[in-house]
Amino acid sequence: MSGLSLTHWLYALSTLVIIVIMICRRGIVMPTLIGTFFVASVYHSSVIDGLKATFNASLVAAQELFHIFLIITLMMALLKSLGDLGADQKMIAPIRKVMKNGHLSFLMLIIATYMISLFFWPTPAVPLICTLLLPAAVKAGLPRMAVAMTVSIAGQGMALSSDYIMQAAPALTAKSAGLDVSLVADRAMILSLITGAVALLTAYLMFRKSIQPAGQQHTVDEPADIHGPGARKGSGPSVIPSGKEKWSRIFAILVPLTLLAIMCYMFATKLLPNSGSSMEGGEGAAFIGGVAVILLILTCIPVWGIDAFDKISQHLTDGFIFSFRAMGPVIPISGFFLLGSSDFSGKILSNTQEAPDFLFDLIQSVQDNIPQSGFLVAAVILIVGLITGLDGSGFSGLPLVGGLSAALATTQIDGTALAAVGQMGAIWSGGGTIVAWSSLVAIAAFCRVSPVDLVRKNFIPVMAGLIVSTLIAVVIW
Repeated sequence: MSGLSLTHWLYALSTLVIIVIMICRRGIVMPTLIGTFFVASVYHSSVIDGLKATFNASLVAAQELFHIFLIITLMMALLKSLGDLGADQKMIAPIRKVMKNGHLSFLMLIIATYMISLFFWPTPAVPLICTLLLPAAVKAGLPRMAVAMTVSIAGQGMALSSDYIMQAAPALTAKSAGLDVSLVADRAMILSLITGAVALLTAYLMFRKSIQPAGQQHTVDEPADIHGPGARKGSGPSVIPSGKEKWSRIFAILVPLTLLAIMCYMFATKLLPNSGSSMEGGEGAAFIGGVAVILLILTCIPVWGIDAFDKISQHLTDGFIFSFRAMGPVIPISGFFLLGSSDFSGKILSNTQEAPDFLFDLIQSVQDNIPQSGFLVAAVILIVGLITGLDGSGFSGLPLVGGLSAALATTQIDGTALAAVGQMGAIWSGGGTIVAWSSLVAIAAFCRVSPVDLVRKNFIPVMAGLIVSTLIAVVIW
């Protein structure tokens, strides 16, 4: 440890303070800004340079992450435009016809929640799913708590933890450590499916006996109305302008088929790497973003006609507002953890001659005291991820788990696999499955169940899934 400077120790102390504040369920934007300022000031021995570096950290983070904000913006704008047509409700309506009993309802809820959340994120998907499918599921015999568990595990857990389409989560995890975003995304996708399969099967076995026969009298209240970033009212049918009904039906079919085709194409490029097309890194997000732009334009024209020129601007503005509300706090947080990586510290510290690697140096200094066990290291990363999720966000801790994963990589398990494990822990924890003050509150409100009870019910299935997926990650990677 003799090679460590005062700046290294200050960075380590700042990181420790941030973790403690996360455990206390407080926001960590302020401590990351303060930590960045003090680390940079001590490094340069100049308060002026410390102030400049504090700004540069957020600027560098914003430059690295802006493509994430943009893809989220475009997908939210498209969803709002589909709402104007009433096509969003038509997309999901056919599923209700298949929900003949509680068991089929469980399966249909998984499919609908996962697919919509994968493309549009769970936050705007929850009002749509709960408003249209909750009454049908309850009438078919599925308990409200079972609906809440299914929606949270399939959406806030399985879909969000991979975030394979928009790739906001894997980008945040990989960027701070200089890891391959595409590889982290691929491995996170596999682990999310394993975790979700185990969690959903465990949950089903827990509430299977409480499923009632279809046709009995079941009380179905109107879902609660939730107001929040990205959430729109889901009660009542959309008002579709006269003569636009056919366009509503057309886009209700066209958009899902287009998105499904995109996903199949992206998977095909992964399975056939010599196909001539590449969806590596941000290419996949760019592809779906471009498609979303065209669909946004096409869906605006039938409803608004000449006013579509103005309306599309409003939808994009609403999309940016949602994007920055959801992801804005991550910029200064990412800036602090980018400061710990030599890939970015040079830009932040305005030092082109030398780029310190604070986090890697700290881990390397205690490397000899860390058991070289893939299982132990993966368990540590999973626990760190779970802890960072306690703030109820799920995304704020991703730069930390990414940086630690790269530093703790061993011959038994590489950094991208560890990063995927940490991503699972952070998002399944704080993304909305086992933290009562997260977006899980919205699901509980729509389903008329207690958020605390929902967390208790989710805990065993989710933890079982995370343990199984972590063990598999160590074995195969």
